[in-house]
Amino acid sequence: MKTLPAMIFAVGVLAAQQPDGAAINPPWSSAEVIHAEDLARMIKEKPAPPLYHVGFAVMFKSKHIPGSLYAGPGRTHEGLAELQKAVTGVPKDSLIVLYCGCCPWDHCPNMKPAYKLLQSLGYSKIKVVEIPTNFATDWINKGYPVEGSTASER
Repeated sequence: MKTLPAMIFAVGVLAAQQPDGAAINPPWSSAEVIHAEDLARMIKEKPAPPLYHVGFAVMFKSKHIPGSLYAGPGRTHEGLAELQKAVTGVPKDSLIVLYCGCCPWDHCPNMKPAYKLLQSLGYSKIKVVEIPTNFATDWINKGYPVEGSTASER
């Protein structure tokens, strides 16, 4: 009988290692996904759509996309409450853009919960920014605009 608990443990470890990030069974359609270069063009337009960072505060404070608002990490209840507060007053038919960049897209824990919350609140024009590797690699290192406490480095 010692093998059954060991098997259960092994299955649990394997399940925990399976990513459930943004790329795994996403709740959005491919038409709702935009890429860094597309967003860089969009933020130059006036007015730019509301842009919310749903990653970690330390990332946002360091460097973030100009004009974006910090809306809490989408993976926590507190973060989702911050996002809900941040979008208060935004018309339900307005374009809203979400981004994170904390880690590789297929491991990001923040995007799906944030998207699902906005969808449940009745927002119908949500775009998610696919950041394949991380914010530094796919935004900062490509020379796209940033602001924040260490933004002067760019």
